[in-house]
Amino acid sequence: MPATAGASDTEIDQWVRCEAGADVLHWQPIPGDASPRRYHRLVFDGCTRVLMDASAEPASCAPFAQVAALLREVGVHAPEVLAWEQTRGWMLLEDLGERSYLEALRREPPDALIEAALTTLVRWQASSRPGVLPAYDRARLAAELALFPDWYVARHLGRALTPAQRQTWDALADALVTAALAQTQVFVHRDFMARNLLVGAAGPGVIDFQDAVYGPVTYDVASLLRDAFISWPDDQTEAWGLFYWEAARRAGIAVPARPEDFLRDLDWMGTQRHLKVLGIFARLKHRDGKPRYLEEAPRFLGYLDAAIRRRGDLAPLGALLAELHADVSTA
Repeated sequence: MPATAGASDTEIDQWVRCEAGADVLHWQPIPGDASPRRYHRLVFDGCTRVLMDASAEPASCAPFAQVAALLREVGVHAPEVLAWEQTRGWMLLEDLGERSYLEALRREPPDALIEAALTTLVRWQASSRPGVLPAYDRARLAAELALFPDWYVARHLGRALTPAQRQTWDALADALVTAALAQTQVFVHRDFMARNLLVGAAGPGVIDFQDAVYGPVTYDVASLLRDAFISWPDDQTEAWGLFYWEAARRAGIAVPARPEDFLRDLDWMGTQRHLKVLGIFARLKHRDGKPRYLEEAPRFLGYLDAAIRRRGDLAPLGALLAELHADVSTA
């Protein structure tokens, strides 16, 4: 039985028993993400449920319930909210299964899994409409990019940007944000990656979507194809990107008419995300005492290097990264 912030084991056990109408036979911790939320799989006689304990940030439950409804209304396999204690931040959820895409992709041929995930993404994006989710606007995109100089460069690398480097960075950040805002805007999961997808017979289960926004059409594609914990060859991810592009066009989503323009948008959007993630991972290590995420920094630096090689207009970023990493250990 878990201990929860501000609640005794007895209190949460009583709440679960009351809502489920049965005793829990076994509490199984589920490895969580970088957030304060905690998860347990609850084993009952004949079924399982998932307890999401968001007692550290109960306000996150309302967006979770909203986005779950948006996903489910178009046939995406998001967990049904079975019970919700709004004051405490406890949710009893449908259990979509134990096997993550990350586990499956490390053991199985990836094409069918990735194509199913992209098909699911298109289904949700095709239902997009403005004014429903928070806007992934200029201020939000710029604030995310600021994590890179603030946490990865200053705190992790121990360097301050010179005036010339700051000028280069400011111009790059503005260009990346402008490019993102120029894309078609759709529903964005914001962390649509293998760890947040579950293998299911009727298609992938989707979880961890409470931070969803209304933003650039390529963002979730970049999240999936440039994953934080598993990578594939560039030619394979390009083929998957074109699979998505064709499916999106068939669904009436306004992606660029030419595939090469779509792939450029994908690289630019990915660059914004990679820089943001490096900043987040550095903050997790140096502020939150969670160093394991920053072990993936070489993967994201590799993604950036590949995008820079493909896109000449990103060359200033390549030069800046080379200067920042000169004679500095990234461990």
